[in-house]
Amino acid sequence: MRFLAAIITAIAIIALAFHYAKPLPGTNFDESFLPKASSVRYMAAGHDASVAGLFWIKGLTELGESYLTGKEYAYLGHVAELSTSLDSLFYTPYYFVGGVTPVNAPDTSDFSVLRRASRVYPENWRLSLYFALRLARGPYPNRTEAANVMRKYFDSPDTTIPDHIRTIYRSFELDSMQTETALETILNDVMQPRFKKFRTSFYKKILRLLGYNGFVDPETDENYLKVKALVDGMVEGRIHPAVVFRELLAMKKVEELNVEESKTENSMDSTAASTPDTTAVKAVADSVEKIKN
Repeated sequence: MRFLAAIITAIAIIALAFHYAKPLPGTNFDESFLPKASSVRYMAAGHDASVAGLFWIKGLTELGESYLTGKEYAYLGHVAELSTSLDSLFYTPYYFVGGVTPVNAPDTSDFSVLRRASRVYPENWRLSLYFALRLARGPYPNRTEAANVMRKYFDSPDTTIPDHIRTIYRSFELDSMQTETALETILNDVMQPRFKKFRTSFYKKILRLLGYNGFVDPETDENYLKVKALVDGMVEGRIHPAVVFRELLAMKKVEELNVEESKTENSMDSTAASTPDTTAVKAVADSVEKIKN
């Protein structure tokens, strides 16, 4: 009875303290005071999955209110981090955060969530793609890591993976290279047997590399048909690789210079873009010839 009285007295004191305490200024962002997962795990008493669900529901509620009130909600990534830290198999936060976060969002709180998703669900290429796109186009582009995230799907036995997803890691790698190096890499890939069935995807990769829109009609677009004719001619042995390299590089779009820049600089840049370095031409010819032999 004495212990019960002491407990009741303690509860009463705490209740009075909360009642008379000065309220904190309203921030409308309760998640700004999210605890660490390690602390919550002790309070969860083994019910980590249930607690993770409660935090996630709270986060979605706040997100919905932000849509209704027009106020920004900047803590969804933090809520997802807490929820997935408590229950790493909790799939919904991974998929939701990856789907709603813009690829160029400046806030990188979702990175740790998507990195965990790629690790916990390695067979799910969609979750990995969300992470790879954020890595490649986020505020701190890291195309090399993006390529490493997606490389494992090239030889995956999963027959539902689209062909363009299997080779997308190459796109991230090419985006990190200079035009000449990237073009040489593509021509080398075209000649490799393991990329044989993906040849058509390289036509559009070359177009994008040279500054053209990759979403074209393959039946009527002149640039696409020219690239296809050159690449097919090289593969079939009708056109020398050095000639293909030179002709493709000559198709590169010249970036428009500012009006203030001199005409001399414009002329020099145009000439440089249309006249490839002979060393580069020789290098690509030699490397492709080695692969053919």
